[in-house]
Amino acid sequence: MKYLVILTDGMADYPITELSGQTPLEYAHTPFMDKLAKTSLIGKAATIPPGFPPGSDVANLSVLGYDPALYYTGRSPLEAVSLGVELTEEDLAIRCNLVTLSAEDDYTAKTMLDYSADEISTEAAQHLIAAIQAELGDEQFAFYPGISYRHLLLWKGGHNKKVILTPPHDISERKISTFLPQGEHGEALLHLMKKSAVVLKDHMVNQSLAASGHKPATSIWLWGEGRKPALPSFAEKYSLSGSVVCAVDLVKGLGISAGLTPVPVTGATGGVKTNFKGKAEAAIKELESGKDFVFLHIESPDESSHQGNLQSKIWSIEQIDSQVISTIIAAMDRFPEIRIMVLPDHPSPLSIRTHSSDPVPFMIYDSRRIITDGAGVFDERHAELGPFITPGHTLMDYFIRS
Repeated sequence: MKYLVILTDGMADYPITELSGQTPLEYAHTPFMDKLAKTSLIGKAATIPPGFPPGSDVANLSVLGYDPALYYTGRSPLEAVSLGVELTEEDLAIRCNLVTLSAEDDYTAKTMLDYSADEISTEAAQHLIAAIQAELGDEQFAFYPGISYRHLLLWKGGHNKKVILTPPHDISERKISTFLPQGEHGEALLHLMKKSAVVLKDHMVNQSLAASGHKPATSIWLWGEGRKPALPSFAEKYSLSGSVVCAVDLVKGLGISAGLTPVPVTGATGGVKTNFKGKAEAAIKELESGKDFVFLHIESPDESSHQGNLQSKIWSIEQIDSQVISTIIAAMDRFPEIRIMVLPDHPSPLSIRTHSSDPVPFMIYDSRRIITDGAGVFDERHAELGPFITPGHTLMDYFIRS
């Protein structure tokens, strides 16, 4: 039996007035998802346990079968694993976004204009992070470049530092004053953020970006702190060899921590626009090459939601359908025994431009157990009629062992 999970990050949403009360998933043209839904089980799963923040770190842990109450140590350590940064038990890893803030002289009076610095390119970002490391890096703090706007700060010996940090995508178009680093040691991180604005202000990369009509990266934003993770391998849990196809360091690092083989895909960005079909083809290739399990992650819908862009989210869902699901369906005959699960990790409602803790719809296709009276539609509303899986980390057991 082959197993494929297609994780459509943040695809679930709330009903939207402009769509006559439909969600983007209901409204989008998704003939291939609906085709799969005719012979699949559809239900809902609670991927965010009570008391946990509705982040992709917690949600993807759940989807992969790991109880966040036992294994969650924060977001950034997983990204550090993906970047190949070695953590000790004494270190604190912190996500370092490149963001665009408004131009007030007083840093605390600024507004969060863009949490992704206009989806800055990886090449441009690497130059900026290198400049920040050169100016602000020392024996205590080290900055490491990642992909696009997503980077890493390592606070050496910071494992016991108490800070309160806010994700920048939670405060789009809002004043940052009440969301700056807080807690006993928050001032040290705020100092780095303020100094970064000075380093970046007249950097030649930002001058080039502004000249070409792109928003410049005017500051770093620190959040998502955590400590070194320790996960039992996916192979130990399920006796399956596996791979992860992903362009986002968080999910890639989670996969590596679980013993899954990371698979790079040319043109995969971790943004709204990515190589959708290339990811699907990479997943198929992994299954054909002998892997039992593939976790295929697509970030696009989540990014659209954080940007508050309804048309972009509909577009991303339709691209997943026409480029990913269609490619998988066309290849299913190559695998006499295969199970496919399609689901978001968490909802990312456009109305709040961030994540919510609501249960997510899932769809499971099993080539050995073809359902003859499936709903024929995959969306939040039809998922309400199916089984409800809670806690969410048991969904993987349900998918693989039931």
